[in-house]
Amino acid sequence: MDHSSPAFDPPRDRLPTLYEVLARKTKPPVDLFSFYIYMRDQQRSVDYLDFWLDVSQHTSLCRHYVSELRRSILVETPELEKTGSKRSSYILDHMGEMNDPAGPSTDLTSDEKVKDQNLSAFLRQENGNSNHTPQSSLGSPQSAMRPSGDRPFPAGERPTRPSFMSRNSPTRTDSGNSPAHTVARADIRASAEKILYTYLLPGSEREVMLPQGIVHDITRDIEEEGRDDPEVFDTAKDYTFQAMERDAFPGFLRAKALGNLVPPSLFLRLVFGLLALTAALWVGFALIFLDAPKRTRAWEILPFTIGIYLLSSHQYHLDPILALVGLSEYTFFNFSRLEEPYVRKLLTKRALMVLFVTIFVGVCVIVLFIFVPGKHL
Repeated sequence: MDHSSPAFDPPRDRLPTLYEVLARKTKPPVDLFSFYIYMRDQQRSVDYLDFWLDVSQHTSLCRHYVSELRRSILVETPELEKTGSKRSSYILDHMGEMNDPAGPSTDLTSDEKVKDQNLSAFLRQENGNSNHTPQSSLGSPQSAMRPSGDRPFPAGERPTRPSFMSRNSPTRTDSGNSPAHTVARADIRASAEKILYTYLLPGSEREVMLPQGIVHDITRDIEEEGRDDPEVFDTAKDYTFQAMERDAFPGFLRAKALGNLVPPSLFLRLVFGLLALTAALWVGFALIFLDAPKRTRAWEILPFTIGIYLLSSHQYHLDPILALVGLSEYTFFNFSRLEEPYVRKLLTKRALMVLFVTIFVGVCVIVLFIFVPGKHL
């Protein structure tokens, strides 16, 4: 199955959901890349998103491993009878086409839940059966070289971490009659341990704050029971998804679907807008008390327009000119095109509103300072 380019849904007449963003069904400025930048630079909680993505990648790794195993078994069907693993072959035969759902496990359809349960059940059974590996299913003599990472470990004993996605694993198969296994069983174990040691253990490099019960259960499943199937992380993945949906995603939509500026740019617009407006007021009052002619006072249009425009952009978090030309700022002075149709339409309407406010306020202030009678002091 080709995953090189995500399939976009038909244009929606609404804002996207977090599920659609994580499933890569949206376009800039509300795509997954923009959400990642927002979580990193503004929300300061990108570790939660990285954890979710790594768990999703672990699930994809498991699916890819089992898919390769199914293809190998189809090629080597006569050898399947020699293994005597009727339960494993039944699960593989009934696993069906496996996709990668992006939402929480509670939102899966009944068919997707059955497929995920079959996937985890197969990996658990294989993990507990020292004779059932991709190689033993194919009758490979390398089955005796099963890595220690595939066995349960005694309580309190942490296994040695193999290199992630190792390519020198002895469980890799390459024969003329069966497709090569690009994903080894040890890779799945290494992936599960990488997630545990990077995000979950207290004091880990990028620890995410999860309920202690969830962390304890995952640690026990991986380190004591030797599990590495996707169901191990289901509870933590669901908790992380709901936390991002509740705490981060509404702010992301406000920042990207209702505005097109990032905080550093907003701060600069506030500073320069206040400076321009202060200069305009100072010059305006000076020309009034000097009784300057109206054509001289007309030069006040420039600082007043700049100041009001910059302050309006800061107030609405939106640069109307950038929005009208279809640009959105994702990092300071770096821009992306507005490709999501509904978001572009929404920002265009807001840009016209901001321009109207800017012009109206600007005209009122300029008329006041130009046409008020002067008085020489």
